[in-house]
Amino acid sequence: MSELHKFLFDGLPVRGMLVRLTDSWQEILKRRQAAGGYPVEVMHLLGEMTAAGALMQGNIKFNGALILQIFGDGPVKLAVAEVQPDLSLRATATVTGTVDAGSSLSQLVNVNNEGRCAITLDPKDKLPGQQPYQGVVPLFGDQHEKLENLGEVLEHYMLQSEQLDTKLILAADGNVAAGLLIQRLPVKGLGNLEGQIDWDTHEDQIGLNEDYKRIALLAGTLKREELLTLDADTILRRLFWEEQVTRFEPLTPSFACSCSRERVGNMLHSLGTAEIEGLIEERGQVAVACEFCGAQYEFDPVDAAQIFTHQNSRQPPTATVH
Repeated sequence: MSELHKFLFDGLPVRGMLVRLTDSWQEILKRRQAAGGYPVEVMHLLGEMTAAGALMQGNIKFNGALILQIFGDGPVKLAVAEVQPDLSLRATATVTGTVDAGSSLSQLVNVNNEGRCAITLDPKDKLPGQQPYQGVVPLFGDQHEKLENLGEVLEHYMLQSEQLDTKLILAADGNVAAGLLIQRLPVKGLGNLEGQIDWDTHEDQIGLNEDYKRIALLAGTLKREELLTLDADTILRRLFWEEQVTRFEPLTPSFACSCSRERVGNMLHSLGTAEIEGLIEERGQVAVACEFCGAQYEFDPVDAAQIFTHQNSRQPPTATVH
């Protein structure tokens, strides 16, 4: 089963998480097979994003979805990983061009150095008029050099948006999507799970704390093959055998898609009567496939008409879902 492990370095202002997505990641790929699957390079990127999304969601106290997106001007128009508070997750990528073998991150999505990474926090209990929080960072470093490692992109995001020193190691293949996160916080021990941040002291320590630097250096020795093939116990023991580590009961990420006939009906309603009638006239029905899970939603002329005539447009009529 997929697992997410949280741990603390005793007496130090450093915490960590390790995620290994197995069945949940394989289910994401399986759902895509009907559409031809992903090129290997896109699969690796999307797997790393999914692992990173699970780590970032597990790292915050937030009652809502964390949505990680990468978009730009390469053959990958958009890649999305979405993780809910219970660590249910889904992911998809839109490929519009030819992906050459061995393509790097910049070749996939940042050809002209205009690619972006967006992290959105969408609360479940939004107030009227409240908008989701979104942070956006470029896919280049301080000197405008193209970044070829998703972990580096997200490390920049955490430093800029949260002033958090972070080390992030990511890897994915057709069986496993995995990641290791090490983060410095300004309080020691159990307190660093509670977000008790003294910002003045915290900012003075950015990039300077020797305990964090030592542990991050150890984390950086983890090889891709080790992250993908070794279990959590072995990885943590090999990396941090000289450190006092407190571990917590692992959490279990799982695949789940939040699409529904109701949501599709609302989307069709937003397109307007003329657009839907045009599709009905051309094709005899409106068929919509979920890009995340592949579920098919079909609306015949009667169904489509009821979307606009039913008093509660959020309750579209029942029909077959394949």
